[in-house]
Amino acid sequence: MDTLEYVLADQPFLKGIPLDKLEEIAECAHPVTFSAGEYLFREGDPANHFYIVTRGRVSVEMHVPGKGAQVIQTVDDNEVAGWSWLFPPFRWHFDGRAVTATRAIDFNALCLRGKCDEDHDLGYELMWRFAQTMMTRLQATRMQLIEAYADGHR
Repeated sequence: MDTLEYVLADQPFLKGIPLDKLEEIAECAHPVTFSAGEYLFREGDPANHFYIVTRGRVSVEMHVPGKGAQVIQTVDDNEVAGWSWLFPPFRWHFDGRAVTATRAIDFNALCLRGKCDEDHDLGYELMWRFAQTMMTRLQATRMQLIEAYADGHR
């Protein structure tokens, strides 16, 4: 295993994936850096990547008319940013911006989707992990909505 595969093996999101599958995943990945304020992705653009933040913080934002960019979520160390690559039409639904200087692992979604099509066990493993992440984040969003609704009715 090369260095990137060791880094991937230590990521909580990928923990426990068999080494042969990590080797496949690593073929689609490379390290990247972003300066504070730099966008990782923009709403409407093709979602051809996703990221695991290894150090830093990324805000997931949406534009609200009359209010501008509103942070709906933050992604911190060892968390995943982006799942729009999984579902057609493979376009970003939000903006992702580095809040601090950020290091991440960039996964080429076209490469990884191809590997998942060839290896359904790999596809299932990744889909299961993304489903867990989506469930956790949707529950957090639900709590934000409840708080926002309660604040508006006090």
